[in-house]
Amino acid sequence: MYYTLFRNANIFSPIDRGMPAAGKHQAELAQYPGGALLVHEGMVVAVGDEAKVVAQVPAAATVQVREVDGRCLIPGFVDPHTHMCFAARREAEFVERLKGTPYLEILAKGGGILSSVKAVAAASEKALYEVTSTHAASALRFGTTTLEIKSGYGLDTENELKMLAAIGRVAKESVQDIVATFLGAHAIPPEYGDDPDGFIEMLVQEMLPAVCEQGISNYCDIFCEKGVFSIEQGRRLLSAAKALGMKVKLHADEVNDLGGAGLAAELNACSADHLLAAGDDNLRAMAKAGVVATLLPATAYSLRKPYARARFMIENNLPVALATDCNPGSSYTESMPFVIGLAILNMQMTPEEALVGATLNPAYAIGMEKKVGSLDVGKQADFLVLDGESPAILAYHAGVSPVVEVYKKGEQVV
Repeated sequence: MYYTLFRNANIFSPIDRGMPAAGKHQAELAQYPGGALLVHEGMVVAVGDEAKVVAQVPAAATVQVREVDGRCLIPGFVDPHTHMCFAARREAEFVERLKGTPYLEILAKGGGILSSVKAVAAASEKALYEVTSTHAASALRFGTTTLEIKSGYGLDTENELKMLAAIGRVAKESVQDIVATFLGAHAIPPEYGDDPDGFIEMLVQEMLPAVCEQGISNYCDIFCEKGVFSIEQGRRLLSAAKALGMKVKLHADEVNDLGGAGLAAELNACSADHLLAAGDDNLRAMAKAGVVATLLPATAYSLRKPYARARFMIENNLPVALATDCNPGSSYTESMPFVIGLAILNMQMTPEEALVGATLNPAYAIGMEKKVGSLDVGKQADFLVLDGESPAILAYHAGVSPVVEVYKKGEQVV
């Protein structure tokens, strides 16, 4: 029997109580100064005070000892909201936005999300795989050991399935755990510009069954917002997805308080994401329903908008997760350390709350909580070593990544 013992580590891990951490629990961590982590066959066997951990090593075991040198050891990051499967960047559009050009004007010139749709239509599955694989590898270097990747730049059956196939190949070949989400309702394609209900019906009748038959994604998402999809259209699509056995989530209330957070509560969605404009009552309804609030501070940063109200959410027992929203338009970053720094400094989250928001709660948001998100016995040994003494280093050492070692199932991958 072969075991690996990681010793002399300042270990910080969320406490998994069998549900997303909310309210005061979002700030609670198990802490072991000078602690140890014991790994066998990729799984956590023991974690805690070194003497107690060493006592659990079987007498006949072969043990490799790894010295952590007093640095901080935390679970690997879980990024629950990305659009990193795309075919072309939109750097020129970014410059136009900096000059003050409104998004609708950019869209009218052929930019915005529709330019990403055109690029995906012209790209091969292999090209999409290569771009997505590059982004996932970059995320790994920043400490993301588990992530979600959405489709959504296809907007027709052929190209949505092509995107999901590329994501599925990345999932098979990457060391990371990758969850694929179907986001066919990311925008209204031009051919359905006067008939969004017809597009929803096509999604229900044609795309959803095709996605289920393909078998790569078990999650369905929709962008509910003024000028995109209404609450009733969201209810129609997501109810149909649930009837097919899919789990559901929403892009909700990013610009306007349309009621997406309330719909997420009504449908017991896994998460509602963005939530910059979500109203108090609907956020409280999400908390009551146990829906995770996935916040995307890098998007607010890039678009120069007010940040989501993380403090209100936590004080009202709504579990908060953090994500990069990595995409070619509004948040082109794969760095969870950057996101955590923004959450701490601009959303008034504590380092402890932000760590839970980047590990355990997002694991619940994408159905991976039994495998990842905390350093508990029986979970995968996915963890990071930071160049610092505590998770505060993620915000304190600004503009860089303090991640110096990344482990997936107990094996060093960075």
